Amino acid sequence: MFQPSNHPQDASSSVLMQVDPKEPSVVVRDEMQNGVFPQAQTIIYNSKKLQDDLHVLGMKIKHHEDNIKLLKIHKNKLDDSILDLQVTLGKYHSSTLPNTENDAHSSNPSEEETTKQILQHEKSAAGILCQLKMHHDTQTSHLSLTKDVLGVVATLGKVDDDNLSRLFSEYLGAETMLAIVCKTYEGVKALETYDKDGQINKGSGFHALGASIGKELDGRFLVICLENLRPFCGEFMVDDPQRRLDLLKPKLPNGECPPGFIGFAVNMINVEFTNLFLLTGSGHGLRETLFYNLFSHMQVYKTREDMVFSLPCICDGAISLDGGMIKGAGVFSLGNWNDVDVRFPKSYVTSTLPDNYIDTKKHLKEMKWKRETMLEDIKREQALLDTARQSFERKKEEFVKFLAQSSAYATRVQTGFTPR
Repeated sequence: MFQPSNHPQDASSSVLMQVDPKEPSVVVRDEMQNGVFPQAQTIIYNSKKLQDDLHVLGMKIKHHEDNIKLLKIHKNKLDDSILDLQVTLGKYHSSTLPNTENDAHSSNPSEEETTKQILQHEKSAAGILCQLKMHHDTQTSHLSLTKDVLGVVATLGKVDDDNLSRLFSEYLGAETMLAIVCKTYEGVKALETYDKDGQINKGSGFHALGASIGKELDGRFLVICLENLRPFCGEFMVDDPQRRLDLLKPKLPNGECPPGFIGFAVNMINVEFTNLFLLTGSGHGLRETLFYNLFSHMQVYKTREDMVFSLPCICDGAISLDGGMIKGAGVFSLGNWNDVDVRFPKSYVTSTLPDNYIDTKKHLKEMKWKRETMLEDIKREQALLDTARQSFERKKEEFVKFLAQSSAYATRVQTGFTPR
């Protein structure tokens, strides 16, 4: 039987001499006792997890790179299509409309009159905006503030005659006629900012803009945000270049259309072609957003008598050409006309452009809108790619550090189990 030595070093040597270091069961048991085997499993697990994470991040990087490549291919195709359409429209103008060049570029006297009316409200937001456009358009420092602004309500629509202009303006009121129209809520926020106590910051937004041209903004002002309006969700009139809303005509209890009914106010506003499409992220234009929310189903009649006779059909207000006005169901506006000093301009000419020209212009605007959307998609994918690359680099550094630590640990373990 083996007798251990009284000297510790001798005892250790004797044990090593009696144990075969190549015996697996003994090595595993000894490693289990020293915590080596669980540690090795942990190292293997962490190594695999880090490698898996790197693989996932690598796949994300490739995914975003492929997306950017595909988006750029589509963008280049859109650029070519846009150029072709612009050439087509250029040829049309040069060959078909040579005698209307001066008319096309001339100012509408009625538009000038509307601008003068707005400028009379020189301390209003609308007045300041008009002054900026007329006299300070080169001030690039304010472009970021006004780039989302479409204009003033009074300048965004036209009507066929002075009487409708007067009636519509009175129905809406001066405050609404002078309202600023923005595409997005981000644009609205840029017009006025506040300090930590909720007080208006006069050093930014429209307040600073007015001060920069010597006009201090006075009082409240309305701002209408297109993307926050609930748009008309029905259909449009077929083959109508103005995209008028296909609203159901009012009917009396006997099923007949009321006498003297002329139409709906929302469809009697003429909108610039560029504002008929794609002003919001969902592709809506001014008629189905701004003017539908301002007028809704407001009806227009020839006479007050016709309007009163049609009361059972009126739910969203009505006006008559002789001055009658109903603000809403059961709300009558009586008394003399209130002559609002800001009115819609009168339409200068009625467009007689052929359908193919209108369709081409619409297609061009859709193409440009798609291109802008695609540029935003590319920008977003690039941001995601940059984030994935940063995460990959951090994970790679973590993996390299882990390998170094694991190697050092393996060296210590190997040295500790080597027989002397």
